[in-house]
Amino acid sequence: MARKNVAEQFVDILVRAGVQRLYGVVGDSLNPVVDAIRRNGAIDWIQVRHEETAAFAAAAEAQVTGRLAACAGSCGPGNLHLINGLYDAHRSMAPVLALASHIPSSEIGLGYFQETHPDQLFRECSHYSEMISNPQQMPRLLQTAVQHAIGRSGVSVVTLPGDIASQPAPEKSVEHALVTTRPSVRPGDAEIDALVRMIDEASKVTLFCGSGTAGAHAEVMEFAERVKSPVGHALRGKEWIQYDNPFDVGMSGLLGYGAAYEATHECDLLILLGTDFPYNAFLPDDVKIVQVDVRPEHLGRRSKLDLAVWGDVRETLRCLTPRVRAKSDRRFLDKMLKKHADALEGVVKAYTRKVEKHVPIHPEYVASVLDELADDDAVFTVDTGMCNVWAARYVSPNGKRRIIGSFSHGSMANALPHAIGAQFTDRRRQVISMSGDGGFSMLMGDFLTLVQYDLPVKVVLFNNSSLGMVELEMLVAGLPSYGTTNHNPDFAAIARAAGAYGVRVEKPKQLAGALKDAFRHKGPALVDVVTDPNALSIPPKISADMVTGFALSAGKIVLDGGVGRMLQMARSNLRNVPRP
Repeated sequence: MARKNVAEQFVDILVRAGVQRLYGVVGDSLNPVVDAIRRNGAIDWIQVRHEETAAFAAAAEAQVTGRLAACAGSCGPGNLHLINGLYDAHRSMAPVLALASHIPSSEIGLGYFQETHPDQLFRECSHYSEMISNPQQMPRLLQTAVQHAIGRSGVSVVTLPGDIASQPAPEKSVEHALVTTRPSVRPGDAEIDALVRMIDEASKVTLFCGSGTAGAHAEVMEFAERVKSPVGHALRGKEWIQYDNPFDVGMSGLLGYGAAYEATHECDLLILLGTDFPYNAFLPDDVKIVQVDVRPEHLGRRSKLDLAVWGDVRETLRCLTPRVRAKSDRRFLDKMLKKHADALEGVVKAYTRKVEKHVPIHPEYVASVLDELADDDAVFTVDTGMCNVWAARYVSPNGKRRIIGSFSHGSMANALPHAIGAQFTDRRRQVISMSGDGGFSMLMGDFLTLVQYDLPVKVVLFNNSSLGMVELEMLVAGLPSYGTTNHNPDFAAIARAAGAYGVRVEKPKQLAGALKDAFRHKGPALVDVVTDPNALSIPPKISADMVTGFALSAGKIVLDGGVGRMLQMARSNLRNVPRP
């Protein structure tokens, strides 16, 4: 019986680590691995049209399933195309293993055709990036890469020359047991003791929550009730903490709404739970701050801390809640709930009057209807830019829905590739790509991937023929918009030509029917909605001193737009506020 080659051993280890598919584009140096996949019935090769899509798709799969996902690119330009999606995966803490195949090992360092140095190039967007230069390094090097990706929640990159992949694997290689789950991290007793004292001494406590509260909703609610704390969240914390939350005061940051900003600034103890919220201009500098995070390198890098607590949120709160003294004074909490409801009342009015007749269509209206019609367990993938605004303000989380975007890396064109990875995890689950025309057209070639695999992704295209967020940035900086206009085709016609369902919507009365028809369609569908590029009004408080780019974070910034069903939730929470 012939010995396995390195490529076959590589694929076998991926299967043992729980990888079910490898996204990529075939190429000469990658051929031994692709052929090994062809002969292995436990893993699928997913052919995409651009390697950047492969990395984004793997990132989304990892975020939806919580398991290791994988992507691959051939030597030189092939694996270089992975880098943007891998940055997104790494900054989203998605466990992804990337295979960067390489030129023949004998030619490395000699300026060979398509030569790069991937083991060096990917170091900044990975926890581990190494090259297999000898078959004897297998399987230990790959196992190390897998455990870095899973254990540290991020990217590992393995560089593999094509000729090494074809060589026989070592006869007596030792395959160690793979670690495929992460442990819980409990803080030390000294930190818990110090935090208990700080909470007991504080009269006004606010919680600000990020993606690290995933799986800890019940614990956060129990703690908030015990200390009568308002609960705000960052964008990445929205899906985990906003639903079933009688303490909700909204979101802070560029896309912020409600009273989250006030709650974090008017308290005397702010507790940051599982958030690496990057916009430090939104955080106070005159209140005591505690940060709880499972990643110690995150502690204190955004604001000056009075206490740093290394631990995951759920375990920390399980230790903490029984020990803190229950508070009975609700005055601060009730004041923030009232401010939150009042703030939402003020901004919602502009987009509740005659929106059904407004042409071009208000994008807020599109997002609102989409939120109402989408399944209770839908996965929303969201393009960077104005689609972030609509998702933040209109997609209603409920504990079953997922909202995935390039929220930390801020890349354009992520929504469609993310949707591909999300849909492969479950073809029966509704996956909706909230795409902007700029982002969609950047990686539009991979709409063909939906058609090729008959993936039932529904692309809802917010088509305002502009790079809307960039225009906003220019306005804030006092610049006339320039280079932001897109001359777009009829995207629905392109979808139909590709073999998918496509419909163009130009009038509000057509919208609900078009979305329902697209959702009923069994395969891929695209709804091209022509939206108003001037939908946002900018409050006069925005100054030219604000940092350009996505942050726009000097001082308190609130974009004056609608907030969907969040007003209804805020009103509901107000019913719990005692009347004098």
